Amino acid sequence: MKTVTACTLDCPDSCSLVVETSPDGKATLRGNPDHPVTAGFVCRKARNFVKRLRSPYRITSPLLRRGGEWHPLGWDEALDLCARKIGDYRREPHSILHVHGEGAKGVLKQASKLFFALLGSSRVKGSLCDSAGYVAYVADFGSRDNNSVTDLLNARAIVNWGRDLSRSSVHTAAMVKRARRGGTRVLTVSPGGMSNASASDITVRIRPGTDRFLAAAVIRRLIERERIGEEILAHAKGWEDFRELVLARDPDGLAAACEVNDEDIERVYSFYADSEPVATIVGTGLQRYLYGGENVRFINALAVLSGNMGRSGGGSHYHLHSLHSVDFGWAKGPAESSRRTLVYPTIGWNILEASAPPVRMLWVNGSNFVNQAPDSLQTVQALEKIEFKVVVDAFMTDTARHADLVLPCALILEQEDIVASYLHDFVHHVKKVFDPPGEARTDYEILSELGRRLDPPILLPDPQTCFRAALDRPNIEGTLEDLRAKCFIEAKRPAVAYSGMIFAHSDGKCRFPPELHPEPPPPEGYPLRLLTLIRGDSIHSQIPQEDQADRPTVWIAPENPFAESGDRLENAWVVSPLGRLRVEVRLMAGLHPAVVLYRRGDWMSAGGGANRLIAAGLTDMGSGAPFYEQYVRLETE
Repeated sequence: MKTVTACTLDCPDSCSLVVETSPDGKATLRGNPDHPVTAGFVCRKARNFVKRLRSPYRITSPLLRRGGEWHPLGWDEALDLCARKIGDYRREPHSILHVHGEGAKGVLKQASKLFFALLGSSRVKGSLCDSAGYVAYVADFGSRDNNSVTDLLNARAIVNWGRDLSRSSVHTAAMVKRARRGGTRVLTVSPGGMSNASASDITVRIRPGTDRFLAAAVIRRLIERERIGEEILAHAKGWEDFRELVLARDPDGLAAACEVNDEDIERVYSFYADSEPVATIVGTGLQRYLYGGENVRFINALAVLSGNMGRSGGGSHYHLHSLHSVDFGWAKGPAESSRRTLVYPTIGWNILEASAPPVRMLWVNGSNFVNQAPDSLQTVQALEKIEFKVVVDAFMTDTARHADLVLPCALILEQEDIVASYLHDFVHHVKKVFDPPGEARTDYEILSELGRRLDPPILLPDPQTCFRAALDRPNIEGTLEDLRAKCFIEAKRPAVAYSGMIFAHSDGKCRFPPELHPEPPPPEGYPLRLLTLIRGDSIHSQIPQEDQADRPTVWIAPENPFAESGDRLENAWVVSPLGRLRVEVRLMAGLHPAVVLYRRGDWMSAGGGANRLIAAGLTDMGSGAPFYEQYVRLETE
């Protein structure tokens, strides 16, 4: 049997999938060849879906911790327990904390937000992913809009600031490669650790976290060589102050700050000054530093001043809002502003500091935040102080291990939903393909049944009502029935963002960053920057337990002094002020010599978990997590 459905992972591509199942239970998954963006292929992550669904480690019944041991529990008993606990704490709703993660996207996944909004519980804000970047876009342009991904095919040149096109958004990579085959030149700016050779003509290696200085150096050349037209400046606000800010910086100092030479700066300059039009791609990694938002804003300023905004083949490509094509107003509660808010990147500290009332109950769905948020050990310490903790998950993750009650949930392909993309404009019907194993239930089913047991009850709208409300937007031409029949519908949106350089600010003008902060030096004794970059075969911490390595691998440059012991150091330690982690060290050509590269997502319970070494903090804007601000050293036994 063949079923057309869609991927709900926290990935921009939101692929349309074709799943074929045979009578003997075997299943194959591929990209839908009839989808204009998916175009018949998917990433390595998607090819592992069925294996993960059928993992022998899946939790298939509720589990209650008693005396340090896990005991199976029936659903009635589990939900009655949850209802009693919520009843106890409901008099002080802020004592209940809801943590909703993006382990899976979809309309019905938002129902948990509505449930706890109606309860009036505490919630989290900020992001472990891309918030410094998207808030920077809003500051610059007034919105997070960007040109259609297919418009990359109209570029004469593309400058890729740090996007790993071999592991992130394979359909963006396909567009870049297709453009390149058509004669478009591609330049990549990166500290290394990527595999962009097949999608790049030139690479400029940069000191990690210093993209703003390289962008400023190029802008300075545009100014000095009088390449910025008055017709561009007419659409910008604050130009004179920004011009003074850039010219006040010594050009040699800008080059030294990002550790590039004059030839490198000239290469980037020539792409922006001598090509027309030029598309800019901004990776999420460069906004995971203390001044991550500023990095993005200077790159955006370069895209504006080179005359490449508001035109086909140009633009600055980051992430669209993941909900931009559908309506989630239905998932907001009546009194959102009165709810207490904790900050995701500093959640451990926030829980420990919370008072009047303290956090007494925790409900987690779609998140393994013990593993994913910085300073994991402090987060564990914080969880130990919470009286009752419920984690909804399919596996015994680092977060689930610290729960009192684990409720087994359905996963991708095991439930109907609707999902939008933050790369393209298609909205997909997610058709259920498999039944969840054992007693696993969807998040929506769990909360619907729980809500009916409360006094007074919390009644969620039925799924069909949620689906219809999500599709009730003027840019969507079609009903729920149309979507189910067609499998996907394109939401209408201009292919070129900010056409004619009319931006989304009230005055129609873009803005420039007000400051250029110096890069803080490494702390004494910790000379190496820890970059916890993405994997190619799994997303976030969704690594099957059977695939967890006994010991993490890190990579360093051959020029790194630690490499003198050879190309394989099996007994080494990555050390930060927060602790140490045993690793195996390998060499990687092209990597910046001050970098230790770690492929993130492995679990502490399996010997990994790099976030135990990373201090909690906040980016300069957007309440993001500055993961890549952490410095470490390497040691041997």
